[in-house]
Amino acid sequence: MMFVAITTLPAQEVRECDETQVYADSMAIDTTRSEVVGQSWEQSLRTNLDRLVSSDMFKTSQVGMMVYDLTADSVLYAHRERQLLRPASTMKVITAVTAIDCLGGAHQFNTDLCYTGKVENNTLTGDIYCVGGFDPRFNSDDMRAFVESIRKMGVDTIRGNIYADKSMKDDNDYGEGWCWDDDNPVLSPLLVSRRDIFVQRFVEKLVDAGIVVESSLGEAVKPANAFCICHRFHTMDQVLMNMLKDSDNLYAEAMFYQIAASTGVRHASAKQARGVIKRLVRKIGLDPDDYSFADGSGLSLYNYVSAELEVAMLRYAYSNGNILLHLKPSMPIAATDGTLRDRMHGSFTNGNVCAKTGTVTGVSSLAGYCTAANGHALAFSIINNGLRHTRNGRAFQDKVCTELCRP
Repeated sequence: MMFVAITTLPAQEVRECDETQVYADSMAIDTTRSEVVGQSWEQSLRTNLDRLVSSDMFKTSQVGMMVYDLTADSVLYAHRERQLLRPASTMKVITAVTAIDCLGGAHQFNTDLCYTGKVENNTLTGDIYCVGGFDPRFNSDDMRAFVESIRKMGVDTIRGNIYADKSMKDDNDYGEGWCWDDDNPVLSPLLVSRRDIFVQRFVEKLVDAGIVVESSLGEAVKPANAFCICHRFHTMDQVLMNMLKDSDNLYAEAMFYQIAASTGVRHASAKQARGVIKRLVRKIGLDPDDYSFADGSGLSLYNYVSAELEVAMLRYAYSNGNILLHLKPSMPIAATDGTLRDRMHGSFTNGNVCAKTGTVTGVSSLAGYCTAANGHALAFSIINNGLRHTRNGRAFQDKVCTELCRP
């Protein structure tokens, strides 16, 4: 891998105080570029990116950045690209690429309804098992399908136990390194409308449908001889869309535990997911021991990655048509949708930049793809840490992307 030497030039000021001023400063950069004579587009780009990373903003904060020319297969720009930084939600890019790579684009997020025993005289005498596969999209429509499958059996009375089978993953409800006062999702593999009340809601809907329930509720693993009467699922693309476009943490953690469960271990844990991610990191030519992977969403304070790693993941996805087919359409598009809907409305970036955002306290990040004025496809990662105002990180990233896309 070839890297470009970075030359420090006079600072182009980006003050970390007033966002209007931050954007106003970019006009000076526009003028600077027009005054550069005899430089190629690549040389001019590097000059302007050098000025951006020399900003006074970085006297009190850090940035790691890499831009890779996918068409030319070479590094276009790099600045502290190996610096370990907290990625926030750009961690979801690493999770998504790993998941598509190890599970495939046809993977499903499943929830099953099964029973043991027998049905006689409209009475089911036996046990019912609601088997969770960590489908974050399971909703009231899916629950109605569960109830209807009982009705279609001619059952109007249930005598037995109704169990939640949550054996797909361990019993940790929260991720390692999550802040107690964040809006954290509950990591249960059996959810309905994002809540860990599946069996209770199921019983309520059975009663609403006129079915008499004479059952105790609990948790148990579905036995091998159980009959499955309803199978509900959502697709990889459906989950990716919410996970990346809207930066949904629950969907990212569901994806993370699908990765873990792919190892074949019952009660899968974050440890298994990390192992799969590390194998992919090694496969793409980097040392997984250089990084720290704690969760799938980027909520954890224990995640530490680099811009170089994120770009390597984006490069791997770009070189693998099946991964890119599922990844890129799920990423936010500048000035169009998702978490980039209100950003980068300029003519060069609008509809051009396709990237995952990341924001937690003190951290702002952006990683994805764009097309340069020369038609070359670019992959980039920008990770800002140590920010008092994350809006200034976003402003910096938007200006970098404008430089990448403009003539």
